[in-house]
Amino acid sequence: MGYVRLMAQPVKSVSPDARAPQAPAAASQRLKVRRRLAAAAMELFATKGYAATTVDEIAAAAGVARRTFFRHFRSKEEAIFPDHDDTLERARAVLEAAPARENPIDTVCRGIKEVMRMYAASPAVSVERYQLTREVPALREREIASVARYERLFTRYLLEQFDESAHREGSAGDEPLLAEVAASAVVTAHNHVLRRWLRSGGQGDVEGDLDRAFAVVRRTFGSLPVAAGGEPGGASPAPGVVVAVAHTDAPLPEVMRSIEEALRRR
Repeated sequence: MGYVRLMAQPVKSVSPDARAPQAPAAASQRLKVRRRLAAAAMELFATKGYAATTVDEIAAAAGVARRTFFRHFRSKEEAIFPDHDDTLERARAVLEAAPARENPIDTVCRGIKEVMRMYAASPAVSVERYQLTREVPALREREIASVARYERLFTRYLLEQFDESAHREGSAGDEPLLAEVAASAVVTAHNHVLRRWLRSGGQGDVEGDLDRAFAVVRRTFGSLPVAAGGEPGGASPAPGVVVAVAHTDAPLPEVMRSIEEALRRR
């Protein structure tokens, strides 16, 4: 089972959240309104409390009508995450434009960097939003749903890279698991670094920390059969599937070491 770059097949999106292409000016105006609504929602949530704040109050504070609010967001908890739709599209664009011989894991790492850049672009806002999501379960659930969209995108992308002609007997059916585990590792590494950065008040070299975390992921998942540096479509031996268990609060290197140990025990 191996990977092959499918240049003729761009990443397919079946997400209901996909947006039709917009003219640059219209997209910029849309994002401006979304951010204004988000700022109003965050201020009201912080001063009045989440439960006591209404959509009408958010719209009024942002200087728009109620119907305008619902053109941009489906609920008040969604309103403090104004950039995820656009960031998801940027991440998708990274996958679609990936060089033919790039390791797909490296491509996914580059894709999720768009998410980190979104947070790092406004550290103070990101820290305030993080504090709100810790206090309000509904906001935390919305954040988790947003993260899941990226993970689904990356899982689909990795699954599309498997070379279907390279299956060996007994390996059929492993690809969805392998793709999901690899995508989850990249997202987990990103979220680990992001949380530490937010808890520090948005201080430090977050992109450098992220690169170091990705290096751990690459070492751990280096045995995945990829076409990078080889002939496209070349078959590679199928990797085994392992399960490793680690505490949710364990440092990222410890989590990755547990996976490496499981791989060595194969």
